[in-house]
Amino acid sequence: MPSLTESYEYCHELTQRTAHNFRFSFLTLPPDKRRAMDALYAFNRITDDLGDEEDVAIELRRTRLSAWRESLRFVLNIRAGQDGRSSLGTSESPNSDGLKPILRIHHGEQNSSPGTDVIGTFSEHPAHAAIADMVAQYKIPHEYLFAVIDGVEMDLYPSKIATFDELQRYCHHVAGVVGLCCIHIWGFNDQKAIPLATDCGLALQLTNILRDIAEDADVGRIYLPQEDLDRFDYSPDDLRNHVMNDRFLNLMRFQSERAKSYYAKAEQLFAYLEPPGKPILRAMIDIYGGLLREIERRNFDVYSKRVSLPKWKKLWYATRAMIFSR
Repeated sequence: MPSLTESYEYCHELTQRTAHNFRFSFLTLPPDKRRAMDALYAFNRITDDLGDEEDVAIELRRTRLSAWRESLRFVLNIRAGQDGRSSLGTSESPNSDGLKPILRIHHGEQNSSPGTDVIGTFSEHPAHAAIADMVAQYKIPHEYLFAVIDGVEMDLYPSKIATFDELQRYCHHVAGVVGLCCIHIWGFNDQKAIPLATDCGLALQLTNILRDIAEDADVGRIYLPQEDLDRFDYSPDDLRNHVMNDRFLNLMRFQSERAKSYYAKAEQLFAYLEPPGKPILRAMIDIYGGLLREIERRNFDVYSKRVSLPKWKKLWYATRAMIFSR
């Protein structure tokens, strides 16, 4: 298995290669917290990719996520137990402690995190040591990470989201708990930060949902609540057929204003963060808020072309956040 340093280097490389928005905000952090964020991002990216391998049968994806969950549980418990095996670098096999051999990791293609085949276990995953160290060092509750896996499993069997309350519950798993992990790394001084961190995660996830409407609909995933579609007389078939009309524009304006309301709540989080966390929160809000503004600037045309920000603008937001915080 890789050393702890090698594991963090692996997470950093994965972040640099695939985190097209988040990696710019990481530049605002001191080195120790930056590498912890690399590990957190790597965990989320690996988990997402295990659920999103469209060329892999759904049941196999579910099995892989289950194996990933159990291997993660094993290494986190070792680290938490401090029983002499916490280095995560010994040659002892976790199979002797009851982890069933299911999958072994191997390196994937250039633009994705590692894939898997159907032999062995995840026990030698190169990100494990860094993830376990990050969780232990910043006292992140283990259930936050398992909630993320639960959220990715929800996407394996997409069902109609009837109400905004249901969408909030989904977003809590895939984004809200990530926000909670973040504030543990950044540092916070009041429990009032917890619901605000969840609101911040929701704001970012709602922006992602609006940006990705077309590609999600193409694979059978519709995250806009049915109650909202009904309100604006815009059907799931309209989404799948990429229908641009006044009803769609009204629907998107409504969703955009909702996302802005959660960005406003996220702004209140600054009051409860330790100083190292303030510039990265500023950068994240500015980058994703800028993405939402770009969607509006294009008159909500998310069908013809994927909306993104140029690299220079994301770097500018990160630089500005560091300058203002000082």
